[in-house]
Amino acid sequence: MKRFSTLLTAGLLLLLAACYTFNGASIDYSVYRTISLGEFPIRAALVYPPLQQLFENRMTDMIAQQTRLRVIESPASDLHLEGEITGYTLTPQAVGEDAYASQTRLTITVRVKYTDNRNETLSKELTFSAYRDFSSSEMLTDVQDELCNQISKDLADLIFNATIGDW
Repeated sequence: MKRFSTLLTAGLLLLLAACYTFNGASIDYSVYRTISLGEFPIRAALVYPPLQQLFENRMTDMIAQQTRLRVIESPASDLHLEGEITGYTLTPQAVGEDAYASQTRLTITVRVKYTDNRNETLSKELTFSAYRDFSSSEMLTDVQDELCNQISKDLADLIFNATIGDW
């Protein structure tokens, strides 16, 4: 009997997991059906040209994977996200025995305007930053693609949770 109970519990948990996705989105799909994403141009003093496209693709992919919202081109959608990349900075972090930095931090900052066309009180403007450290013995050009990819993922997570996920 105990074995049957354990199997039944496991089966119910599997069924629940199959029917419900634990993605954190708190969207009422009877109200919200569409979202549009504006551009996120780079307005930082230091510019890495592929960053804009990389970040915009990361945001689009996250929305497509974690919601049932249809991404459309019109800002007259139910929800709209736009903004700009305002910071792309390098700062020394750890100092070695020779008084030179042994770690460098790449920080990317994004300003986001979230518009809820169904409920204006939920609209907001927010700023997010994320970073990754790398060894100062490495050239930025050698690690830049990977760092920007990781940081863009972190930023997309933060933005999604603060807006669409409403955490």
